[in-house]
Amino acid sequence: MAQSTRRTEEQSFTPALGYSRLTPVYDVAIAALTRERTWRDALVHTMCPTSGDRILDVGCGTGTLALKLKRLAPEASVVGIEPDPQVLTRAIKKAQAGSLVVDWREGFLTAEFVSAIHPMNKVVSSLVLHQTPVDEKRRILALICQILEPGGTLHIADYGLQRTKPMRMLFRHTVQAIDGTEDTAPNADGKLLNYMQEAGFDPVEELKVIPTLTGSISIYRAQSPIKGGVNASIRK
Repeated sequence: MAQSTRRTEEQSFTPALGYSRLTPVYDVAIAALTRERTWRDALVHTMCPTSGDRILDVGCGTGTLALKLKRLAPEASVVGIEPDPQVLTRAIKKAQAGSLVVDWREGFLTAEFVSAIHPMNKVVSSLVLHQTPVDEKRRILALICQILEPGGTLHIADYGLQRTKPMRMLFRHTVQAIDGTEDTAPNADGKLLNYMQEAGFDPVEELKVIPTLTGSISIYRAQSPIKGGVNASIRK
């Protein structure tokens, strides 16, 4: 694992590109190495943002996706949560430059945050879960299921099952070289779908697989239970 993981109280996060000193070049690197426009457009297409949406971007990073959603649906409520203050500062500056209003929150997705801000009808996350330990993947997905209204949807763009030898090789020499193998291996082995199902989502779908210079990125869509399920307890 990368040795640059930052810690905040009892939780930790991996900075953009694995090291805080690389944050200034994050946007350029992601655009150049991951076919960002292709997978972001595919992700947004599955979301179909509209004026009545209440959208949460988990691990919003430098704000590229949250701001794109706000431009497409100016009347939608968009919240971005991010634990890395250096990265979040860049998101805020982008929003100010574009005169866009997004509710930026610094911190981790916690039960307290869920209780304070739910319900959302759409939650999105991009290139976040592959960096987190398995227990944290499960914790985040369970909380997302809680924050969604019944029938709400989760949309994810992240490294998924690396189906071919070339994709596994590229993933190993780029993403895993930066973020380590322990946290990233479950994604490469295709386990993210299982974790979403365990969190209570049904149905769960992998909609698209996009090959990149860093491995393949999958577009996922999952639905929160319409009745009962893990959502019910937070609405009592």
